Amino acid sequence: MIKIAPSILSADFANLARDVGKIAAADYVHVDVMDGLFVPNITIGIPVVKALRPTTALPLDVHLMIERPLRYVGQFCDAGADLVTCHVEADTEENTRAALAEIHAKGKRAGVVLKPRTPAEAVLPFLDDCDIVLVMTVEPGFGGQSFMADMMPKVAQIRAWIDERGLDCELEVDGGVSLKTRDACVNAGANVLVAGSAVYGADDIPARIAALRG
Repeated sequence: MIKIAPSILSADFANLARDVGKIAAADYVHVDVMDGLFVPNITIGIPVVKALRPTTALPLDVHLMIERPLRYVGQFCDAGADLVTCHVEADTEENTRAALAEIHAKGKRAGVVLKPRTPAEAVLPFLDDCDIVLVMTVEPGFGGQSFMADMMPKVAQIRAWIDERGLDCELEVDGGVSLKTRDACVNAGANVLVAGSAVYGADDIPARIAALRG
């Protein structure tokens, strides 16, 4: 089944609880955390995740676009994140492994993220320890960018490795996902679609979530 993870980056930040309620038909709430260092933007952090936790029964899918995420993964888990993903580019392999281990030690699901210019092979040292892999289909840091169709071979390669190893690992795509691009993502092997403006810009949000799910 295809899962939909609307990004609250496209929500009204003055009414986050209300807008999270609007996506109750989705599978995850995708929370983009940016630190202004790893990416050239600053969004939200641990206090907002903690505040959001009581407002929804949906799992919080927290995407850390921050330098050295090992410093904070435990705090995000304690704040209510159900799934935490860290960029492979944000730290050493040793520290990324340690971050995944800490997330798991907190009883939460863990994964890694690849930027567009990062090759698929970068996931291999971590794949057996991942509950999810996120492939960026835009450059991380800003919402509303155009979908990068040339990332689909990367998605397909990672899907092949997941299947070859028989792993219980989801494959997520994030960036420019819409009704026009969802088929390319699904056909390449993704089963979790992050969508921001495609969901929050719809007149009928539950219907749009259903359409993206297919």
